Amino acid sequence: MTTTSLSLTELLTALGSPERVTALKGIRRGIERECLRITPEGALSQTDHPRSLGSALTHANITTDYSESLLEFITPATDSIESLIEQLGDIHRHTIHHLGDERIWPLSMPCFIGDEESIRLAQYGSSNIGRMKTLYRQGLKNRYGSLMQVIAGVHFNFSMPDSFWCEWQDLVGEGCCSQRFISDKYMGLIRNVYRFGWLVPYLFGASPAICDSFLKGRKSNLPFQKTGKGTLYLPYATALRLSDLGYTSSSQSMLNISHDNLPAYVASLRRAISTHDPEFAKIGVKVNGEYRQLNDNVLQLENELYAPIRPKRTPRSGEKPSDALEQRGIEYIELRTVDVNPFTPFGIDVDQIRFFDLFLVWCLLRPSPVLTDEEIARNRRNQNKVVLEGRRPGLELEDEQGNPIGLREYGLQLFDELDQVADLLDRCCGRNRYRETLAMHREKLLNPELTYSARLLKQLLESGQDNGCFGDELASRYREEMLSGELQYWDQAYFAGEARESLAKQRERERGDSLSFDEFLADYFGTRQTTS
Repeated sequence: MTTTSLSLTELLTALGSPERVTALKGIRRGIERECLRITPEGALSQTDHPRSLGSALTHANITTDYSESLLEFITPATDSIESLIEQLGDIHRHTIHHLGDERIWPLSMPCFIGDEESIRLAQYGSSNIGRMKTLYRQGLKNRYGSLMQVIAGVHFNFSMPDSFWCEWQDLVGEGCCSQRFISDKYMGLIRNVYRFGWLVPYLFGASPAICDSFLKGRKSNLPFQKTGKGTLYLPYATALRLSDLGYTSSSQSMLNISHDNLPAYVASLRRAISTHDPEFAKIGVKVNGEYRQLNDNVLQLENELYAPIRPKRTPRSGEKPSDALEQRGIEYIELRTVDVNPFTPFGIDVDQIRFFDLFLVWCLLRPSPVLTDEEIARNRRNQNKVVLEGRRPGLELEDEQGNPIGLREYGLQLFDELDQVADLLDRCCGRNRYRETLAMHREKLLNPELTYSARLLKQLLESGQDNGCFGDELASRYREEMLSGELQYWDQAYFAGEARESLAKQRERERGDSLSFDEFLADYFGTRQTTS
């Protein structure tokens, strides 16, 4: 039996047999949730990352992203959805106790920002690796501006258990535990997310409106309408975070990162990291003794690739992500198109997680041929339509053959396939929770007013509120809830110990540097000249 001989239905039937179905137990998930620290007045915090939380460089669960005020909460990978939410909640509760009167901004698009210079770069201490992390952010600022970098999202990390891979490989005669097979199938998952990923912003997009300060006088071709004193919105938008206003780069649009297979992906990523960019060269790398960016290539580092989904492998100390992927294959995938859910204090809820399980398992098991250039362009058009006008009545997308099809009709077709996956996962878990989750989200296709974006926009328009006021009210309410809530998974001793140990690790790194910063960067990028 070969892989190509199995349809989705046949594969689901085979995996759902009594002797195989339990192999799906143990799906592992992790969450990375970004959020801005804000003042009681709703402005961006200007304070340092609280030292009482530990070191942003080395803490396992609490760090910063682009800005000193942009927190990032990281859960460990776990096979329990309930434990995952408890861990994420505990990180929030612990953090809020160390923020004084500051709050956590509950939306993806940022709060009012009066001056771009008020967005302080994240600081990681005086070690070479800490300085490199800040310099990378300096480069992002010089390349794209700071506003783009304070947009927040939720990254969903996902992997299948070893038992599942063994059963699938046994079914198709591939032996057992072949990392090449696993990486090939994860790359297929990624290609299908590009095909059908528009479902994510439609269902869970929560950024139909922005504060007009985000444009900073820049012209936009989007037909914005206005509500409140300074909120701009598109009436049918779902996720402006994913539009050209958000994570975009004209240089990256020409990268042609390949998703045909893992070696092709790594090769194209490395090509981007080593490709000189004339526009970025105008910024300069080191000018008058001060660095402005890590280099003048299209990507300074792998992380600068603004992809909706990434293949990942945890790197070892000092190892580049691309080297880790090349040497040991794909360990998990990172879905990056999830807006912060403003209707929960933690930015994501259990039903979303279950849907992502369903969606990603479906993308993994569904046939996934190599993407053609025509298909890549079609997928981009579908995504852009949904992001900007996904709830517009009668909106048409393009199906896999390029034919026009109504979004609702297309979505319902895909949900019929997802229903088969829900049945498989429920048989594995012994409950009906996946089918219940799928039924809940199917209603959003039938009634767009149930989507997060519609609910948020309705509240703004009916109240005449700015999104700033809406965000402030939620932030204050969630702060009170978290301050009064009890830790559920960890205890205070865990967080106190992690803070203490992370600060010690940072000091150790700072004391252990033996190279100058110039030498460190040259070593990292392989450009250091040695003498015999």
